Amino acid sequence: MPRRAARRAGHHLVPRSYASTSSAYASTVAAQADSEDEANKRSIASLTLDVPLIPLKTKAQRVPLNPFPFLSLPSELRVKVYEHYFDGTDKVLDLDPDNHRRIHKILGLMRVCKQIHAEAAHLFYSTRPFRIFPTHHAKKKKPLLARLKPGQREYITSLELRLGPGWNSPPKTWVVNDALGLKDCVNVRKLNVFVECDPSDGVFKGFRRSEGFYEGFSRRLLASVIDELPAVGVIEFDAWSSVKKSGDMMRGLLDVATQSKRLIRWGPERGWTDTDEDTTSADSAARFVNSIPIQGYASNILVVA
Repeated sequence: MPRRAARRAGHHLVPRSYASTSSAYASTVAAQADSEDEANKRSIASLTLDVPLIPLKTKAQRVPLNPFPFLSLPSELRVKVYEHYFDGTDKVLDLDPDNHRRIHKILGLMRVCKQIHAEAAHLFYSTRPFRIFPTHHAKKKKPLLARLKPGQREYITSLELRLGPGWNSPPKTWVVNDALGLKDCVNVRKLNVFVECDPSDGVFKGFRRSEGFYEGFSRRLLASVIDELPAVGVIEFDAWSSVKKSGDMMRGLLDVATQSKRLIRWGPERGWTDTDEDTTSADSAARFVNSIPIQGYASNILVVA
């Protein structure tokens, strides 16, 4: 009986060697913890050997004690300041890859207060035309006009419709619908139509998708845009020098503008007027060809055999 009791109690006993090892391990862990606490309490400068540590000094922002009372200026002077501030932006706003660097930063002015937002936003959106459909990567991008808020579109007074990009395969995003937001542009008074090319010209023969395809597409697009902008009173046409007013492209667009009973004007790039340009263009082309010297040929010389 005594032996069995001793055996049962034997598993509660700990060897002396193990007990001494565990106590030594516990003292080592405690010593390491104390050393880490001491190291954490020391400054970084005391841990360096030869290089002194210079504390980092942050430059304090200078805040004027008496800010300039900008809103106390007359409204005419504030408008002049806004005009100078937005002077570096493009003449026509479109989806440009550099917009986030050039335009988004300056628009931060509108976040100062409600009054400055109202004044600056009105001047920014009302003094420059916005391109209806993008010309840079037009097939992949949502139009800028559709990205604006309805309140921003209400400020716009001028829009531009640029025809020519994708003349053989128009972008699928060039569609007039409710998502485009033309109905919100209630203050648009002028529509600029710029024609980059005329596919009916003989130069495009053999490259056209079909005869009159892009001309018909452009006419329908212009008619749809005009229908969504009842406040427009002036349609201004402009083009590159290769586009003729008598071509199928321009004649179709002019017919649409005439049927809408809007006032038609001419832009500065092409220099068109109300007179016909075909005779002057033909005469100038003939003079240019006659002015080219040809080897072995002399003009205005009668040769008698």
